[in-house]
Amino acid sequence: MAIKTITTNRRAYHNYNVQDSVEAGIVLTGTEIKSIRDGRVNLVDAYIRPEKGELWLLNAHIARYEASSYMNHDPLRPRKLLLHRKQINNLASKVAEKGLTLVALKLNLKNGIAKVDIALAKGKKLYDKRETLLRQETEREMERATKRRQTEGGARVT
Repeated sequence: MAIKTITTNRRAYHNYNVQDSVEAGIVLTGTEIKSIRDGRVNLVDAYIRPEKGELWLLNAHIARYEASSYMNHDPLRPRKLLLHRKQINNLASKVAEKGLTLVALKLNLKNGIAKVDIALAKGKKLYDKRETLLRQETEREMERATKRRQTEGGARVT
């Protein structure tokens, strides 16, 4: 199976603690899928809302397809997500709990079909974000230090 990642919502990983993720299909028009294949998608403010037993992707910006005629799509229109009924009910019940939301993480093309990875997430507090940034920076520093030692060690031996 050929999987091509079109876009990733890095802000979601920064603003939320991601718990469970699920891959869902999306109902799209012809010009939308062409625009997705061109990579003209933005998931930064995208989120999912359960309504009447269905899941809807909101605020996902899929740019207008430039080669189309006057029958183009609205870039911010709500898009229906395709999941099994059990999955929809499970996610909708968890979202009803306090503090949980559904966010879009990635948009992939899997064998030519657009799929979105959605996740159940809990919002981070400001101090959680600082802690995450501090941890990432220390990990980077440790990696740099080990790389320096490996290159210095290799130079001494020869």
